[in-house]
Amino acid sequence: MKIKDLPFGRAQARAIGLTMLAVACGSSAFAQSSTPASSSPSPDARADQLAKRMSLDDMHHMLQTYNTMVAKQPPGGIGTAGYVSALPKLGIPALQENDAGIGVHNYPLDIGKNGQPNHVRGEQGNATPLPSTLALAASWNPTLAYDGGRMIAGEAHAQGINVLLAGGINLTREPRDGRNFEYLGEDPLLAARMDGAEIRGIQSQHVLSTIKHFALNDQETNRQTVSSNIGERAMRESDLLAFELAIEYGHPGSVMCGYNKVNGVWDCSNSHLLNDILKGDWKYPGWVMTDWGGDHGVMDAMAGTDQVSGVDLNSGFSLGTSFNSFGAPLLQALANGSIPRSRLDDMVHRILRSMYAVGLFDYPPVIKPLDANADALVSQHAAEQAIVLLKNGQEQLPLQPGIKSIAIIGGHADAGVLSGGGSAEVWPIGGPAIPAVKGGDWQWIVYDPSSPMKALQKLLPNVKVTYDDGSDPARSAALAKSSDVAIVFATQWMCEAIDAANLSLPNHQDALIDAVAAANPRSVVVLENGGPVKMPWLSKVGAVVEAWYPGARGGEAIAEVLTGKVNPSGRLPVTFPQDEQQLPRPVISNAQDVDYNIEGAAVGYKWFDEKKLEPLFPFGFGLSYSKFGYTDLHVSSHGDNVTVSFKVTNLGDRAGMDTPQVYVGMPAGSGEAPRRLVGFDKVSLQPGQSQAVTVTIDPRLLAIFDVQGHQWQVAAGSYPIEVGHSSRDFALHGHASVTAAHIAP
Repeated sequence: MKIKDLPFGRAQARAIGLTMLAVACGSSAFAQSSTPASSSPSPDARADQLAKRMSLDDMHHMLQTYNTMVAKQPPGGIGTAGYVSALPKLGIPALQENDAGIGVHNYPLDIGKNGQPNHVRGEQGNATPLPSTLALAASWNPTLAYDGGRMIAGEAHAQGINVLLAGGINLTREPRDGRNFEYLGEDPLLAARMDGAEIRGIQSQHVLSTIKHFALNDQETNRQTVSSNIGERAMRESDLLAFELAIEYGHPGSVMCGYNKVNGVWDCSNSHLLNDILKGDWKYPGWVMTDWGGDHGVMDAMAGTDQVSGVDLNSGFSLGTSFNSFGAPLLQALANGSIPRSRLDDMVHRILRSMYAVGLFDYPPVIKPLDANADALVSQHAAEQAIVLLKNGQEQLPLQPGIKSIAIIGGHADAGVLSGGGSAEVWPIGGPAIPAVKGGDWQWIVYDPSSPMKALQKLLPNVKVTYDDGSDPARSAALAKSSDVAIVFATQWMCEAIDAANLSLPNHQDALIDAVAAANPRSVVVLENGGPVKMPWLSKVGAVVEAWYPGARGGEAIAEVLTGKVNPSGRLPVTFPQDEQQLPRPVISNAQDVDYNIEGAAVGYKWFDEKKLEPLFPFGFGLSYSKFGYTDLHVSSHGDNVTVSFKVTNLGDRAGMDTPQVYVGMPAGSGEAPRRLVGFDKVSLQPGQSQAVTVTIDPRLLAIFDVQGHQWQVAAGSYPIEVGHSSRDFALHGHASVTAAHIAP
């Protein structure tokens, strides 16, 4: 078969109807939704026309963003992480860049007399928090990710913000990573489909989205100095594949390079990552911005970086005064010829064409009030589908009629639900449920104002619901013993810049759960956490509900699942290990080099499969109050194009949603883990209802990356196809006969 030379899409992209050649030429599909009319010039043409009118100073103006998270704003500043002032003479709007993967971040400035932070945009900068991004991944529903992206971008646009530093997609190689809650799990396909959908949702509102952090920014420990060391083939088949697919699905306007090094070279100085792969192999047309402080010199421009982010303003707010790599050093490099003028032209072109493509010129922000109720419903619907039922012994859930008393224990469940910390944190509309607590540096521990206890009381008006804060396990156990059901809310706060030391619940919560379970075997544990945790008490409790950080109205979503108003449909986007000894690195690395060659491309469930380890809960796992059956498997293949179809039936007595997953087995001798996720769908079925599901497999998911040949290589042969409920539970088995193929990188 001839090498396919189209840079975007392949089988998956063809399936969603992208126009390949137009993307390769930098037009149509990337900008289709944002250009004012089909007869208008392309974003590339508009960028070229505008650039011809720009002076050297005008061009240089576009290449640094300034941090306006300060009390005294420069002219045009509104208090964002990154700001490029407008050039009115050219009609170029300002860039107002803000963190917002989960909701619009409002940066703390200082601490007020009440012990709470004052924020750079005041109370009007507060916003609606979505569930954590990892929770969105647990929904396995790209439509929800799109809706969530659309919602947060709408709120951003209404605050004057037109660039969101969203799209986090670093794979969960390290389950103790403090930012896992901002990312989308351990599998490239799941992460890419969810991330691409969120990016599309953001950009549908004419707000430009990044994708980040490129690449292998997979732990927070020593994040600004550590080198992620990994072979080219493994990198292409794992972390980079997630970025590649997500860029194809979402077309983000910008890529943010990370803090770390890859194989000894800083991300933002890494020509192999930025020039060879991103802009070369993938033909990415947008611009590369640094993470804040992620630049390492003016020659980053030659390595592929286009814009330096977050330069500190001086006391006079002179936006023309340069303080780092792309200020005066860039002008000097242009003058002495070490950086050619053609590179400057390319840097500016990339920024302008993305601004045109997403609609920043044609659809400027309009300040207006937020529709808080409608936006909270978007968040609640996402949380409802993100909650994963991990255990349900003797069908303890949903809570049965006849229950007269419930003990609610711990987790501030009387007041709200936990959120993650750092730049992804959202200061909720109306303020936190309880006073926020300083978590170190700029991080705060914030509980969103949505009480699970109050929501349960509303749904169960005839049941006595009593709260205990869990600070005294003996007192909590006594309350549990006197109640029909005990529900323990266990929390794990995670945040940017800090990794967890281990996978245990903090603050002696395991002992609390043990005490409550000993007092009442009808105990339920609800987890609000940033990633996998150990469960030494698992055999002692009746049910376990994984609620993640559930966002606005997360308390309502939890209550609806516990009572059965909502049938749980979440599936794990990460493997839960039994303990740290099952991980490729049992102790999180504090060294300056992390060896990811240990697992290579076998991230998460692939590692567990390869090493024949039994996890606590496998990737893709989740229970329902219904049961779903799979039948009528049909596999068709033509060359390297494989389609899998089957029927899903709701065998239970209540409506519910299911997520059938399709995995492919890799040929013996390929050096790969036993299987890969190659497709999934989420279906909603009434009792007894059936629905046909069809999955088209991207050929790259059947391939290995041939480093010497610089191409994806699909080996001829018979590939096992398995359809199941998780990466360890399969109901249907078939084979696909595949022809050898070579695919452009």
